Amino acid sequence: MPSPSITLGFILATLYGAAFHLVVGGNARRLAFFLLAGWLGFVLGQVFGVVFAVQVLDMGALHLLSATFGSVLALFMARVLTGPRMTDGASAG
Repeated sequence: MPSPSITLGFILATLYGAAFHLVVGGNARRLAFFLLAGWLGFVLGQVFGVVFAVQVLDMGALHLLSATFGSVLALFMARVLTGPRMTDGASAG
């Protein structure tokens, strides 16, 4: 059974990715990519918070500030990598 910190972190990272997809838009593939980016960024931000002992907005073992910042940064990087969303009937040229 996962610890409450892991469960809360997974829920928050999923919400960040889903909310970002809601704002940016796209298909199911982009949703999956944003969810993955949100999870990965959250984990990397958590690791950063542990390694550098960031003590701001901690909730138990979860470093919320650094994990959230990592997730947001990863989501914006994912947005840059995927490029703008094409609308129906629009041409790239």
